[in-house]
Amino acid sequence: MTEDEAHSWLSMRDVPRGTVERLADFERLIREEGASQNLISASTMDQIWSRHIVDSVQLLDHAGDGDWLDLGSGAGFPGLIIALVGERPVTLVESRAKRVAFLKAAAELLGIADRAEIFGGRAETLAARKYGVITARAFAPLPRLLTIAHRFSTLKTTWVLPKGRSAARELEEIGGSWQGRFGIVPSVTDSEAAIIVARDVRPGRP
Repeated sequence: MTEDEAHSWLSMRDVPRGTVERLADFERLIREEGASQNLISASTMDQIWSRHIVDSVQLLDHAGDGDWLDLGSGAGFPGLIIALVGERPVTLVESRAKRVAFLKAAAELLGIADRAEIFGGRAETLAARKYGVITARAFAPLPRLLTIAHRFSTLKTTWVLPKGRSAARELEEIGGSWQGRFGIVPSVTDSEAAIIVARDVRPGRP
């Protein structure tokens, strides 16, 4: 997906003009802050709309209802984008202090501080509560991710996990250690990338 195609994709989804303008503000903030910390890969700096913004927005198409938990939020993809475009309450978990400060500043800039809760710390130290949707982008391999995040889920929770080109391999790695309804859907931004979508997730029998 090119940057022009990314803008067209958002337009076809009827994303309000004001929201697109705030996304543009966020893009500028990413570029400005990129001079002092490596928020996103330098190789994707000219593909922010396709590789990061649309890549985040598409997750809404696979999510169920309820509050959203985003693990390893980094530069705010997908957490801040979901809170803005999806108008969903999102808890963003990030352990790096500079990233936490950036996320808080970005949430204020985007006008979503009331529904984007920023937790500065490791996911293992976040107080347990249940979420309707759990996502994690470049956070941990699937077996470890499920182990860490399972306490935040119920059988009704939807797991929406961008896994790039490793989706099938990571599903194979969990073997019978986890049960549930696991599926793989293609990414709209990269024909070779995929998203794991899962429900009814629970530990398998020993």
